[in-house]
Amino acid sequence: MRLQGLLSFPLTPFTADGGEVALDVFAEHVEAQIAAGPSGLFVACGTGEFTALSLREYREVVATAVRVARHRVPVFAGAGGGAQLAREFASIAAEQGADGLLLLPPYLVAAPPRGLVEHVRQVSTATGLPIAVYQRANAVLDPASAVALLDIPTVAGIKDGRGDVDAMLRLVTAVRTSGHPRAAEFGFLNGLPTAEMSVRAYRAIGVDSYSSAVLCFAPEIATRFWRAVEADDEDAMNKLLAAFYLPLVALRDKVPGYAVALVKAGARLRGLDVGPVRPPLVDLTPEHLDELASILNAGLDTVKGLES
Repeated sequence: MRLQGLLSFPLTPFTADGGEVALDVFAEHVEAQIAAGPSGLFVACGTGEFTALSLREYREVVATAVRVARHRVPVFAGAGGGAQLAREFASIAAEQGADGLLLLPPYLVAAPPRGLVEHVRQVSTATGLPIAVYQRANAVLDPASAVALLDIPTVAGIKDGRGDVDAMLRLVTAVRTSGHPRAAEFGFLNGLPTAEMSVRAYRAIGVDSYSSAVLCFAPEIATRFWRAVEADDEDAMNKLLAAFYLPLVALRDKVPGYAVALVKAGARLRGLDVGPVRPPLVDLTPEHLDELASILNAGLDTVKGLES
């Protein structure tokens, strides 16, 4: 799972009343995401509103993504909840042909790192799929537990959503210097919301891949930023940060849950009928939607300026 570069986390479109998954729109969205050139698709995860999906809907979403992808890119599916429920999600993902799993934090319960390792171990026995362990919220690893994950053969990496670069450096260093046969191949992913804000800091500690929610609604901006990252083009990165990413993050931080709602609103602004977010998330207010439209236009204009 040494994925490199941009990772796509597709939205889950719903009908106008939020009652059903709009699978035809989802298929269109997945095709467009693949065309943008990510190194992997992560469906039914955070941006895909995993927690709002029934088991039936989850099955349909994963099956549709696998069918549309046609092995052009690997498809990872979210799995979460308590260990037994996460095992059920994992089994469904395997049955539908997914290439791997993103294991979301266990539901609600706070536990020490060694308990988290055992949770991962139990889920891992449900399938032979490679697993990326998502560290965020109540799922927090320490160096010893990160190394312990190497002894679970299907655990392929750690995705970080905490944003503590010092702590992440300790995990990366512990794994890479562990002497374990799997240490060199183990993957690390930057999974922070609007990860472009932190990509330079994470690359400095050896974490090159990152999830880009912006890819879901403004692939022109996300891919242009990634090209700047690859080329160490500080001028281009700074222009895109100033015109688009910093204002976007300021808007995102105004309302809890906007990390998903903004992306869905952005997709609707670009003409994709992804429907509303499901509760407890809330959609943008009219004022915030106008603000997002202005930020989006500024970002697209900046990309045009960089290409001219």
